[in-house]
Amino acid sequence: MDGFGSDFSAGGSGGKMDTGTIMEQVKVQIAVANAQELLQRMTDKCFKKCISKPGSTLDNSEQKCIAMCMDRYMDTWNTVSRTYNSRLQRERARM
Repeated sequence: MDGFGSDFSAGGSGGKMDTGTIMEQVKVQIAVANAQELLQRMTDKCFKKCISKPGSTLDNSEQKCIAMCMDRYMDTWNTVSRTYNSRLQRERARM
């Protein structure tokens, strides 16, 4: 990641970035990595489940299977994410 380090040396105040800006950049990079992982896992699982004989086109049943698989995967991912975030908030409130 050559470009990663160079972001920190650029900035408005004497070549230094404030901690808040750095944290925001890290959060964005983590969110992008999470989205990429979600897409990759969903693609792998749905392809294995729905495509028995890879070819140049998808038949109607494969298209429906992939659409339903991706919908279910996203619904499950969202449910788990909401539950996890809710639990984190409860734990933070207890502290």
